[in-house]
Amino acid sequence: MPPAFSPAADRNKQAILDVLRQVLPEQGRAMEIASGTGQHVAWFARHLPPWTWQPTDADAPALNSIEARIAQEQLANVRAPLLLDVLSQVWLPEDMALFDAIYCANMLHIAPWATCAALMQGAARHLAPGGQLITYGPYLEDTVPTAPGNLAFDASLRSQQACWGLRRREDVELEAARAGLQLTQRFALPANNLLLVWMRAPAGA
Repeated sequence: MPPAFSPAADRNKQAILDVLRQVLPEQGRAMEIASGTGQHVAWFARHLPPWTWQPTDADAPALNSIEARIAQEQLANVRAPLLLDVLSQVWLPEDMALFDAIYCANMLHIAPWATCAALMQGAARHLAPGGQLITYGPYLEDTVPTAPGNLAFDASLRSQQACWGLRRREDVELEAARAGLQLTQRFALPANNLLLVWMRAPAGA
């Protein structure tokens, strides 16, 4: 069976890669949270070959699609996908090394709010010193007018699940701070999405 395909992931993969090339070091180990179809991790792995990538997803059937894509594209720098629920107290086996980057796209608005704190806390546990958590997706911001398309998207999400919806960037920052992470870079990307870079706050901050 061919791997699943997301038109949205196909549209935004290059814009995200362009920013990753700016913010990531030349090489390292990265983990993707909520890999979905695997299109992002495959694209990044192909174009950032010095990096080793660990895809994960909370949906077991998604792992089959990711495995199929890795095999189809013959990506030697992508590890076998792992089942990972961010709400779990234990994400990975203890013998797995820390990651230089953790990447999560388009999860927070289609998951309960509790996943935000869980993402930040888990990232703080699994990031190597100097590592970065990178999140991508639509956000609400107090000082930036919300695009009509994002308002409609937010209403649509909440009509499907009351616990879904676009998150205020400021609320996400608060959860990050509680986990010891701070927002260091903000990139406005096409289709009213943001790519945010989070790093461990300096001692005493």
